Amino acid sequence: MFHKEATVEAINAMGKNTLTEHIGIEITEVGNDYLVGKMPVDHRTHQPMGLLHGGASVVLAETLGSIAATLTLDLSKQYAVGLEINANHIKGVREGFVYGKASPIHVGKKTQVWEIRMTNQEGQITCISRITMAVIDKK
Repeated sequence: MFHKEATVEAINAMGKNTLTEHIGIEITEVGNDYLVGKMPVDHRTHQPMGLLHGGASVVLAETLGSIAATLTLDLSKQYAVGLEINANHIKGVREGFVYGKASPIHVGKKTQVWEIRMTNQEGQITCISRITMAVIDKK
C-alpha cells in the first residue's frame, strides 16, 4: 500500500525543524499498511499535573495518520490534509515513551480514515484516536 521508497530514515528526515522534532516524535517502523512511531513523555509533552498532555497524544496521532495517508498517494498529483480527528484518552502516562500504530480503516479516492492506537511501555492502551484525511488534487 505504501511507497516502496518510504523508509524510517526518509520519513524522520522530513520532520526536521517541525513540531514533531520539537516534541521528540520518531517514526520507528514502516509496514506494508501500517506506521509505528514513539513520543517521549517528559517536560515537552506533560501537562501541569505531570501527566502526558492529551493534546500531545493527538499530535502523535495526527502525525502518524497524516504520514500514513501521504505514503499512499502520488505526491505529484495529490496531497492529504486532516479533516477531523478524535481521541479517547484511556490511561495516564507520567514518564517514558508512548507508542502509536496507525492502521487503515478506509483508503478511498477522496478520503481516508486511519485508526491510531497508543500504548505505554508496558503495552497498555493509553489512547485510541481516529483521523479522517481529505485527499486533495494538486492544481
